[in-house]
Amino acid sequence: MAKREEKRNLETIPVGSLGIIPLEGCKPLGEKVDYYLVKWRAERESEHKGSLAFTGYQRDSYILDTKVPRFGSGEAKGVINQSVRGDDLYLLIDVTNYSLTYSLCGHENHMSPDDHYQNLKRIIAAVGGKARRITVIMPFLYESRQSKRSKRESLDCALALRELVNMGVDNIITFDAHDARVQNAIPLHGFETVQPSYQFVKGLLTNVKGLEIDSEHMMIVSPDEGGTSRAIYIANVLGLDMGMFYKRKDYTRLVDGHNPVVAHEFLGSSVKGKDVVIIDDMICSGKSVLEVAAALKKREARRIFVFATFGLFTAGLDQFDQAYRDGLFDKILTTNLIYQTPELLEREWYIDCDLSKYIAYLIDTLNHDSSISDLLNPVERIQSIVARYNAGEL
Repeated sequence: MAKREEKRNLETIPVGSLGIIPLEGCKPLGEKVDYYLVKWRAERESEHKGSLAFTGYQRDSYILDTKVPRFGSGEAKGVINQSVRGDDLYLLIDVTNYSLTYSLCGHENHMSPDDHYQNLKRIIAAVGGKARRITVIMPFLYESRQSKRSKRESLDCALALRELVNMGVDNIITFDAHDARVQNAIPLHGFETVQPSYQFVKGLLTNVKGLEIDSEHMMIVSPDEGGTSRAIYIANVLGLDMGMFYKRKDYTRLVDGHNPVVAHEFLGSSVKGKDVVIIDDMICSGKSVLEVAAALKKREARRIFVFATFGLFTAGLDQFDQAYRDGLFDKILTTNLIYQTPELLEREWYIDCDLSKYIAYLIDTLNHDSSISDLLNPVERIQSIVARYNAGEL
């Protein structure tokens, strides 16, 4: 795949000198992305390398020196310590990283999504319109769970998108948006919601032996009606059956801001004796996904694997440890697009899906103003890795 990418990218001139700004909380991911870009561009051969258009094309790092210092009152400012004039900037941000703290009038305060989003705006404001183009890569879309209005309430995600494009952001790249229709708020600007389907399949196949990938032995399940499209996609690409649960809710009361689930009802063919993959956009507290796993085990499913783009684990890992001991699931796969605790990475039931190389491909391709269509549709790559798995090459 790398060869195909490089061959295509050489045909165009970069939009501008490449600059990456991983905000605090997204540094480890940014450094991995930078590693790939430095490596590829050092190896890449081009007759135009010495030309003016390729100035600064090969560097030891594309990460720019930026800071967001805070005053004693908790207020902050964005600072960029080098020139960004004419640069093609890519800002990486993880709004869910609660591990970071700052001092607020002598108290230690953990950073919320709001704090991270404000820092993003501070850095964009520090650019001051000098960059050639600004692309924000925000894997977990800020306020994406508040994407539609059902009564008198705020439309926070749409508001944030409008605010970013008004500040001069050209493109927004997110992963597995809770509801992609929120892009209707910015119809004249670039908005991509990327699915990490290939990385999930690769993570499963490289870590689990003895899988039979056909409709007799395997099934894809969506834990709710909202996630059926991603389940249908994976099921179609792998040639499997698909089932779904729908949540029966109690609409007479609110608990923690939403209507509590009374029961999970299953729609689909028998799961008896089959390996089942539950696929969702996020694991928040994890209550729903464990209830779905338990319901599948009652229906005599064999092994259960969970794919979730974002593993928030807001209620901790204890209930997952217990469910694993009880045999409710075999593996949980989430990505490194958001903060992962050291405890999570040590769990034997956890598989980490690294997306840094994929993000590097996106940045490299966009910097050359080339099409990313084939990167967004990984059917060939998925079928190729399944063929290699079946041939015993993995």
